[in-house]
Amino acid sequence: MLISKSASRQLAARLGALLPHLNERQRRLLLAAEARELGHGGIRAVSRVAGVSETTVRKGIAELDEEPTPFPAGRIRRPGGGRRKATEKDPKLLPALLALVEPDERGDPMSPLRWTTKSLRNLAAELTEQGHTVSATTLGKLLRENGFSLQGNAKTLEGKQHPDRDAQFRYINDQVKEHQASGEPVISVDTKKKEMIGAYHNAGREWRPKGEPIDVEDHSLFFRGEIQQAIPYGIYDIAANTGWVNVGVDHDTSAFAVASIRRWWEKRGQDVYPRAKSLLITADSGGSNSPRYRLWKSELAALAEETGLAITVCHFPPGTSKWNKVEHRLFSHITMNWRGRPLTSHEVVIKTIESTRTRSGLRVEAELDTGEYPTGITVSKEYLDSLPIHPHETRGSWNYTVQPHGRCTAAQKGGSGPRVIPSEVLEMLSHPVLTGMSREELDRLIELLAPAQAAKAEQRAYNRRGGRRRRAKGAGGWTVMTPEARIIATLIYVREICPMPVLQDLLGVARTAMQKATRETRTLLTEHNYPVRAIALRLTTAQAVRDYVASAGSLQEVDPQEALRHPALTGMSRDELDAITARLATRYQARLQELRRKHRGAELKKDPGLVVYRKITDEGRVLAAILAMRQIATRPTIAALFNVSPRTIGNALRELRPLLQEDGYNPTPIHRRQRLYSAEEVLRYVESMKESNAHTEP
Repeated sequence: MLISKSASRQLAARLGALLPHLNERQRRLLLAAEARELGHGGIRAVSRVAGVSETTVRKGIAELDEEPTPFPAGRIRRPGGGRRKATEKDPKLLPALLALVEPDERGDPMSPLRWTTKSLRNLAAELTEQGHTVSATTLGKLLRENGFSLQGNAKTLEGKQHPDRDAQFRYINDQVKEHQASGEPVISVDTKKKEMIGAYHNAGREWRPKGEPIDVEDHSLFFRGEIQQAIPYGIYDIAANTGWVNVGVDHDTSAFAVASIRRWWEKRGQDVYPRAKSLLITADSGGSNSPRYRLWKSELAALAEETGLAITVCHFPPGTSKWNKVEHRLFSHITMNWRGRPLTSHEVVIKTIESTRTRSGLRVEAELDTGEYPTGITVSKEYLDSLPIHPHETRGSWNYTVQPHGRCTAAQKGGSGPRVIPSEVLEMLSHPVLTGMSREELDRLIELLAPAQAAKAEQRAYNRRGGRRRRAKGAGGWTVMTPEARIIATLIYVREICPMPVLQDLLGVARTAMQKATRETRTLLTEHNYPVRAIALRLTTAQAVRDYVASAGSLQEVDPQEALRHPALTGMSRDELDAITARLATRYQARLQELRRKHRGAELKKDPGLVVYRKITDEGRVLAAILAMRQIATRPTIAALFNVSPRTIGNALRELRPLLQEDGYNPTPIHRRQRLYSAEEVLRYVESMKESNAHTEP
């Protein structure tokens, strides 16, 4: 029978919608049902529309006739069909396989695969030689069915346990709790694995553009003399959850280990624990901090003498170093942070360690130690016995305390205890001739800026901790520089009266503390719109500052340029002069940077908080340019007043005249007969104008 085109189109639409959703048998039965419905010629029509052979359609029709009931759920063939399992065809296959993968328990311990990798291909090859022909894929299925999976090694065997192992763990725990309850520092220390510096393979992977891995050396041989190394010694502060890593380059000796602890105490520990009287160190029993090394204990005795701390050391039993917190609280995160990254330089090592962060708030600091720590240094038993090292009653070889000689304190040694700036020093530095303001004005400024300083300090601590404080306020360290000292030092520094080393000498603080104080306080002065004008006074030593304050010079002696700011010379009030100077400040600095860039051919990298001392300040240059434009005096006379060369005045005039004219300042020069031709004439004129209270031009 001929099938019409419309019937063929309808058949194709039905089959196209249903066939993709059916399994093999269901498709065959559907095609058979359609062919039956069409009658004579239906088999050929269905096969052409569906794209299958006519035999498939006929087989479906036979299945409809022979098996009118459906198969059980999930089956598409009659039971008993398909290939038999390998274990059914070869009953001895599974015992032979288990004998290979577990030779110690189920088979011959001298199995040929006893000392080779038990991969599926090796297992299949060995079974084939034994007469059990099987594929690697089939072996994988058999092993999974019998409860096997790929397994790595589990580090659970700790060897022979020391009889005092558990007691030592409990003792360390008690010591840590006791020191923390007293507010004393507790640190965990150890040396991380040495790292080679260069383009060498580092385990792990990280995301990179596809097909662009980092190229590294094919071999990494540590015995080659030209290869540099990094030796990270870690100090983990258990209470503060902070890490300090001292990266050495020489040898991992006991001297290096104690030097790392000393660096941590000087750079971090004494600031966080200013009232500390003791220090607890937890360490393993091997490496550079082994309790068997006399050099380790003698160096600790030297550290105790320097800091005034009673240093208690508790060692973990041998073979249990993984319980030391520095391993899994610090070193593991550092390893994850530099995975897949070649350590090409010491700077890369330092920066990568410092960038280590965790969600629990871990923050890490690192520092490169280029010192030499030679091996072979010996300490005699007699010298060790003379040191103030006191073993504990509980396992004294693992637990001992190193007392400072004569039990001196840090305050007595003047090394690491909290220092206080003498009140007489602050009283001297707050003198009006140095700060440029009365003591009442200074007190009001301190009251204004002190809360802002405290807020910035709290924010800085928050950022360093990575979250809110974990101890009550005041439980940590205090800063030597009080708000009063910060503000006074900044005022003197910004006024360019004396350089920073002189202030450090007077206040007795480190350069870093002084830099932070001046930088932050200058920012606060700017935020509160409190300008500070530099003056021409220069005091280059601490004794010069003391002598000058003792003489209590007048304002004119403090700032020789103050007389030149008189309205009779500038033609404007002092407030107007300050206003025009402030308006020109930003544009003048931009113009100077442009001129210097053209001269050097590159940008000058400078700390924005740094004050550069010059013979004449920016305010002085503006004042000199105004006097020169008004032609009050000749250029050499103006240069003599400012104690600079005429060329300097000429440069100031050339740089500032366009800016002053843009600001609308274009004065008419005074008459030639009214000019002053010497510095003495100018100063006498100002004095006469003060006496007569006249504010007219000369």
